[in-house]
Amino acid sequence: MSKSISASVSSKRIQEICCLTKVIPVLSVDRIEDSIPLGQALVDGGLKVLEVTLRTKNALSVINEMSKIDGAFVGVGTLLSEKDVQDAVESGAQFGVSPGITSSIINACEKEGLPLLAGVSTVSEAMQMLERGYETLKFFPAEVSGGVNALKAIAGPLPEVKFCPTGGVNHNNAENYLLQKNVVCVGGSWMAPQDMIEKKEWSTIRSMAETASKIGSK
Repeated sequence: MSKSISASVSSKRIQEICCLTKVIPVLSVDRIEDSIPLGQALVDGGLKVLEVTLRTKNALSVINEMSKIDGAFVGVGTLLSEKDVQDAVESGAQFGVSPGITSSIINACEKEGLPLLAGVSTVSEAMQMLERGYETLKFFPAEVSGGVNALKAIAGPLPEVKFCPTGGVNHNNAENYLLQKNVVCVGGSWMAPQDMIEKKEWSTIRSMAETASKIGSK
């Protein structure tokens, strides 16, 4: 039986999860057999919050497998419908991530008890989510939506809103994002690129995760 949660509880849980890391790997995984070694490499490298996107046919199975890794907090990305939310909960996902906001997705996440990191790209959208009780949001697509300069501007009128910028964030600009007072963490895929996953280069991915985990820790 699902356990519903309020917007404020969802927001609090998302903030707690985001505070566990400075960088959230955003993953698209095709092969189920890659789930454990990939997830373990990232967790061993210091990145224990993982987002698996619903962009492959085996994504839900991958989430189910990665959720078995000790110390991993696995979420499902690219939530686009109520069915996606239901599938995410059944797969064992601990949180959900959406590229944008719709009432149906928000309602479904609250009904299913799935903490939501909802995507916004404008002040109006951030205000809508804040009005509903969500204070921790995904800023997407970050770079084309104004990047760091946009976040600086938003911090003035909406100081209580915190963000996880994703979309165009990489090893070159991640630290600049993390220096912003309204940024909790960032999301990106540079530490686990598709070609390395396909070649099963787990030790290299672990090393890249270790480097990513130290960004903004100076």
